[in-house]
Amino acid sequence: MNRDTPSPRGVLVVRPEPGLTETCETLTRLGWRCWGMESLVITPRVLPAQTGIAGVLITSSQSIHALSSCVTHDIPVYAVGDATADRVKKLGFQTIVSASGDAAKLAGLVREQLSPSSDTLLLLSGEHQGLPLAETLRADGFHVRRRVAYSAEPAVALSPDVLSAVREGLIGTIMVFSAASARAFCSAVAATDCATDSLRAIAISQNTMQELRKAGIQNILTARTPDMSAMLDRLGPVVPRFPH
Repeated sequence: MNRDTPSPRGVLVVRPEPGLTETCETLTRLGWRCWGMESLVITPRVLPAQTGIAGVLITSSQSIHALSSCVTHDIPVYAVGDATADRVKKLGFQTIVSASGDAAKLAGLVREQLSPSSDTLLLLSGEHQGLPLAETLRADGFHVRRRVAYSAEPAVALSPDVLSAVREGLIGTIMVFSAASARAFCSAVAATDCATDSLRAIAISQNTMQELRKAGIQNILTARTPDMSAMLDRLGPVVPRFPH
C-alpha cells in the first residue's frame, strides 16, 4: 500500500464487554466498518452485603455487577471514568462521581472529597487489579477494604471473521483499551500466520502501547487521556473510499 492509497476503513476493537459492543456501535455510526475481539472473558462474583462503608471505588465497569448486589443505592460511588459512572447511574445509585481518568486521578478525587477519618472505603476490582490504588490510599491514612468483584480470562484465539478480515487487509486499525487486552490480542495473533506490521494501533495508555510493541506493532498512537473521546481523537475521521 503506497502513501496515496487510503488506509482500510476497517477497525478492530479489542476490549471486553460491555464496552466492546458500545464502542463498535459508536464507530459504525461514525462510518467505520467494525470488527470486535472480546479480549477478556469476564466472570462476575457475587459479594455478601458490605456495611460500614463511606463510599465505593470502582476501577472498571466489570465491577458493576458486584456493586449492585453488595451495597445500597444511597452509598456514594467513585468511578474511574465517565463511561463507568454513566453505567452506575443507570442502576439507580444516587451519588456517582467520576474521576474522568485513571487510578491516579481516582485517588486524587478521594483525597479531595473524603477524609481518612471517614468510614471504610470499599474498592471493587478484578483479580490482581486495584492493588496499587489500595496501597496508595492506605498510605494516606484511608481504611480500604478491597474485594475481588470479577475474574478475567484472556481470549485464546481470534474469531474466524476477524482472522479473515486481517488476512484480507480489511482491517487497518486496532483500538486497544487496556494492557490486559493488548496481551490477549498479541497472544492470539502470535498463534496465527497473520502479519501485524501494516496495522495502525490506538492504545489507551502507555502500558497498553508497551504491550503492543512487544508484538512487533510499530505504528502506535497513544490516547492523550484514558477515555473514549481521546481514543476517537487518535483514530481520526473516516477516510473516504474514493477521495477526490
